[in-house]
Amino acid sequence: MFEYLPPLNDHNLPYPDTLHPIVVHFVIAMVLFAVLCDVIGYFTRNPRLYEVSWWNLSFATVSIFVAIIFGQLEAGLAQPYDAVESTLNLHTIIGWSLSGIIAALTAWRYIIRFNDMNQQLTLPYLGVELLLIGLVFFQVYLGDELVWVYGLHSVPVVEAIRDGVL
Repeated sequence: MFEYLPPLNDHNLPYPDTLHPIVVHFVIAMVLFAVLCDVIGYFTRNPRLYEVSWWNLSFATVSIFVAIIFGQLEAGLAQPYDAVESTLNLHTIIGWSLSGIIAALTAWRYIIRFNDMNQQLTLPYLGVELLLIGLVFFQVYLGDELVWVYGLHSVPVVEAIRDGVL
């Protein structure tokens, strides 16, 4: 069965480079922009910014699950060594948690959008969005650590794992 799978390259992937960072940066940008639009819309009372935020959150909700699928695949192919496992596990747990939080926030926003004709956001909603931003920044820190400190999917680390050094 395994002979039908594509061979792994120098990055230990069946495709040219990692896809998880590409998709996840899209999610990060949409979430940050959605919150920015909500904050500006709250202070300027501009409902058009709420509409922009709604669509960004909706697409971020779908996109984060795509990012998680690639993240899980690439984490499994990375063959994590002992030093990286705790950071990778925390990054995985927070990633799945963020998917639930973003989905719940989008559902909350759906209720606000269709039940309130003015679409006026409340301070608790904005507070949860700010907590979300903090969690996103921490997740970005962990992802950067996995790449730049531990070198997951970098050629030297993959070679060291294949040679049995790590």
